Amino acid sequence: MRVLAAVVFVSLAGAAITAQQPGQQSASTQSNSAGAASSQLVPQAMQDAEALIAQSNWKAAAEKLNGWLAEHPSDAQALFDAGYVADAQNHPDEAAAFYKKAVDADASNFMAHLSLGLLLARQGKLDEARPELVAATKLDASHAGDAAPTLKARAWRALAQIDYTSDPSAASNDLVEALKLSPETPQDTLLAAELAEQADEPDAAEKAYRRLLVSDPKSEQANAGLAHLLIARKQFPEAEKLLRTALAASPDDPALTAQLAVTLAAQDKGEALPLLEKLHAAHAENAAITRMLAEVRAEAGDTSGSDQLYTALLATNPHDPELLAAHGQNLIGMQRFAEAFDVFTKATQVAPTDGDAWSGLAFAASKINRPTTAIHALTERAKILPDNASTYFLWATSYDAMHDRAQATSYYHRFLDAAAGKFPDQEWQARQRLTLLEKK
Repeated sequence: MRVLAAVVFVSLAGAAITAQQPGQQSASTQSNSAGAASSQLVPQAMQDAEALIAQSNWKAAAEKLNGWLAEHPSDAQALFDAGYVADAQNHPDEAAAFYKKAVDADASNFMAHLSLGLLLARQGKLDEARPELVAATKLDASHAGDAAPTLKARAWRALAQIDYTSDPSAASNDLVEALKLSPETPQDTLLAAELAEQADEPDAAEKAYRRLLVSDPKSEQANAGLAHLLIARKQFPEAEKLLRTALAASPDDPALTAQLAVTLAAQDKGEALPLLEKLHAAHAENAAITRMLAEVRAEAGDTSGSDQLYTALLATNPHDPELLAAHGQNLIGMQRFAEAFDVFTKATQVAPTDGDAWSGLAFAASKINRPTTAIHALTERAKILPDNASTYFLWATSYDAMHDRAQATSYYHRFLDAAAGKFPDQEWQARQRLTLLEKK
């Protein structure tokens, strides 16, 4: 059976991509504390502004900076500080504008590139954020004093999150660079596990998930990620044990609950259906949960109840081949063969390489006496999937209906060889037809 596993992975807007927070030092304050410049070289207006920033007096600091910038519009440090103040007050567009001006005024301004990149990433403007962060990784950050390695690592971590989907190999390299500069964090471990999964290295992913769970046994993401691996390997009892433990700590987590339902359904345990019914009642808008419930209902013999859910899903996703195929199977189960024929016809048009859709079309066609269409569907299916006892029987009965004695005889024999006593009713029918066909 095909059951969707709902696994929640790291959000791009998560902890790795964060802008400076109120209370952090500005770049020049860091420079002064690191001894990179003496206060005597900083104009009094700027010293006053940065003193206000240190006190988180954002409004007064903004007024000081605006007055200074009115007379010195190209002062890169003042522009950065103005951006920092706007950022701290949750004015992202204003902050981005100041940071960009700071970069234009001084392309070597590490803090301006870093802060602009982090801010743009936080806004979801990843294509704009990436070059700023790349620039930050290449610039001298020594003016930031002891904070320099941590700030550089922040740029690399943000790049890793940005590259996670589009270029996993680059994301791995980004993460390695971050770890050269600062200790591994739980978020790093989680990202490493997910990147290993994407690289089809399940053993490495499992080690990373388990390493994180040693330090944080309640990590929902690590538990979900490890469970996903165990389910993929069909290690259902181990996955079930892991998920029950995780749910004891987070009883209302929908992703973990959905995964437990998957493991229970795979083991034919009756708990799966009531668990999914309860989960669906709490998250009726979640399409993945609805799909799982529809499939488990069908497996439990509730074809009508399953089809109600598939019909609702198709209302918003009318061209989804998996939904169409599942709906078609339910229609066959309810012996509504003409409707199933139409649904499978659409499914094969939407997904012509879906062997299951062609199988369904062949069966439905045979039931409404459309042997020519059944033969066509079986021919297309054979380009994708190998024949089996069921398809041999469809070949045979379709050719029989078309009065093609030679082909029917051949396929009945192939069916009997493949069936080997597993389909007694059809085998009896095949032998009866062969007795008649081979007499002629």
